[in-house]
Amino acid sequence: MILTVGMSPCVDITAKMKKFTLGKTNTAGEKSVTYAGKANNVATGITRLGGKAFVTGFMYNENGSLFEQALDKEGIPFSFIWNPGRVRENYKFIDANGTLTEVNEEGKAVTKEKLRELLDFVRIHSPRYEAAVISGGAPKGTPASYYKELVQAAKGAPLIVADTYGERLKAALEAGVDLIKPNLDELTETFGREFSSREELLVAVRELIKAGAKNVLLSLGSEGAMLVNENEAYYCKAESVTVESSVGAGDAMVAAATMALTQGLPSSEVLRRAVAAGTASVTERLGNSFKKETYDVLYEKTHAEAL
Repeated sequence: MILTVGMSPCVDITAKMKKFTLGKTNTAGEKSVTYAGKANNVATGITRLGGKAFVTGFMYNENGSLFEQALDKEGIPFSFIWNPGRVRENYKFIDANGTLTEVNEEGKAVTKEKLRELLDFVRIHSPRYEAAVISGGAPKGTPASYYKELVQAAKGAPLIVADTYGERLKAALEAGVDLIKPNLDELTETFGREFSSREELLVAVRELIKAGAKNVLLSLGSEGAMLVNENEAYYCKAESVTVESSVGAGDAMVAAATMALTQGLPSSEVLRRAVAAGTASVTERLGNSFKKETYDVLYEKTHAEAL
């Protein structure tokens, strides 16, 4: 079983529209409300791939029961650190071309006592799990260094995954992690510079390896992904599909990659499964995960090559 840890759950309100014009009145079409957050999404992906997951992290009193219902529906067990207030809301607008525009609410602050409570929970329970996945943002006012503390608390698990960026990622790397999964935008924000070639990307990724990551899964969007470690580098092209929504695609990749690593599979297979899951996710109209049957079809068509 894999432990997923999330500090910033969210209500995803996703609307599809023919056209999104900034500064104008836009008309929403099909709409969905998903009780999510990266830890929940990763756990859902693991479950749909036939694995088992357990979710923990911060939750809020006013509407947290809706998240419990969503996890119950997927058959995923959980135990949250409860706080006053409501879960933040994220608004996602998808136009006819599949372009995603997001407006994300900042997570509410939690007390120092609650921060310590989560650390204690992870420290006590992580030895029971094959892996611990720490993903997403953090409540307002939480120092980036908390990510280092959380990774250290999770060291009872034999495999640690951190899916974040910027100063939080740098803090996690100080503690050492087995896998990180930045995308291009997150890599740019983390380093404060743009990348114009695969060679430049490889240089940046290897800097992350020197900083404390054993494996870097770099998402390249519709172009696929790269998986790099100290000894190997692979690239995997994504199959061409109709993109309905990119919401949750990165979490699907983390779910598949984490499962593959716990199974001791080679790097090329870890990457292949991650790309198949991410690609399957974008074919879903308004969901935050993927269907297993879609993943199976795409997996057979997906192949990794050494760089």
